[in-house]
Amino acid sequence: MSYSIAIDGPAGAGKSTIAKIVSKQLGYTYIDTGAMYRAMAVYFDEKGVNPDDENEINEHVDEVDIELKHIDGLQHVFLNSADVTDKLRLEQTGKMASKTSKYGAVRSKLVELQRKIAKSCDVIMDGRDIGTVVLPDAFLKIYLTASVDTRAKRRFDELKEKGQDCDLDLIKKDIADRDYADMHREISPLKQADDAVLLDTSDMDIDAVVGAIIKLIEEKKN
Repeated sequence: MSYSIAIDGPAGAGKSTIAKIVSKQLGYTYIDTGAMYRAMAVYFDEKGVNPDDENEINEHVDEVDIELKHIDGLQHVFLNSADVTDKLRLEQTGKMASKTSKYGAVRSKLVELQRKIAKSCDVIMDGRDIGTVVLPDAFLKIYLTASVDTRAKRRFDELKEKGQDCDLDLIKKDIADRDYADMHREISPLKQADDAVLLDTSDMDIDAVVGAIIKLIEEKKN
């Protein structure tokens, strides 16, 4: 039996950071769903596809193949056999992914691949609809969240550390706007699954969150 752990939650809640650490400690495979959507966005961007034209998006979806490979302990994302890991965090990639991830054809293509991986090994997968849509039968579902103020401050500190000028109020507005868009989109809106464990990390550091999740997994196994 393979174990699948689904972690959902809003932007900036630390899902990816936490999922990566937990997967490493437990020896599970980490599936970065956001990276997969961004990889598809890289393809659309390089092809000059109009993100507002669903018909044009639909025409190109089947041209995309995405693989996740671990190289020297790090996860790399390959788009049609080319390593695009360095392009995933570009601002233009994020904007394209935000616009195109809402389309049914894009989501269907990636969900199919994500489910296939989850059947083959123990996985931890994070996103916004993992427990509700992608892995409805996941062994454990967690809804990871934090207040808008907390998430904005974390992002602000992260950007400052990188030497970037930023405005806390603008970051807070961006996060609130993204929450609303994610929760009100037509396909697979962000919401807590009925059988998910709510974990609010507003007053928790990374070690505490990791410890809480590992404890939940171990308790459920026993």
